Amino acid sequence: MSDEIIIQQTRHWLEQAVIGLNLCPFAKSVYVKNQIRFVVSHAKHLDGFLDDLDRELDLLAQTPADEIDTTLLIHPTLFPDFEVFNDFLLIADEVVAEHELDGVLQIASFHPDFQFAETEVDEISNYTNRAPYPTLHLLREDSIAKAVAAFPNPEAIFERNIETLEKIGLAGWLALGLQQSKAGGAA
Repeated sequence: MSDEIIIQQTRHWLEQAVIGLNLCPFAKSVYVKNQIRFVVSHAKHLDGFLDDLDRELDLLAQTPADEIDTTLLIHPTLFPDFEVFNDFLLIADEVVAEHELDGVLQIASFHPDFQFAETEVDEISNYTNRAPYPTLHLLREDSIAKAVAAFPNPEAIFERNIETLEKIGLAGWLALGLQQSKAGGAA
């Protein structure tokens, strides 16, 4: 599959779910300003993906936010298993620290089979973090702080997202042209 198709599918998810369902009320402004960098990794192994992460962290840290506010680092094939991807996030967070970017950048994660702790695999709440491909979202802490300060009651976002997904259900999710989890059944 080409990078163009992978990015197109990721943009579709971003437009339909993240922005369209308002799962992240902060995403629309950076998206419409074209401040999201989409990067597809072709690393054949974990070390290569860590090299890609190194490069993207450095680039984001050295680039003004009005040029690139956030980066989506996508790997379409390296992490088919969510638990392996989830375990990898510990390493990714260590990489942020190694770059001395704690408090500057942070990583959020998305995966086609994302599952919150203590939920069943097919629960619709898991879809808040389900993307077409395993994705590391590199975020600027300053941008998060500014967005949260401007948003009333940011701690309610997670609960509101679950309510939104429960209202539309799996059928509504699929009607947006989004994929169903590979691991889960009907939500």
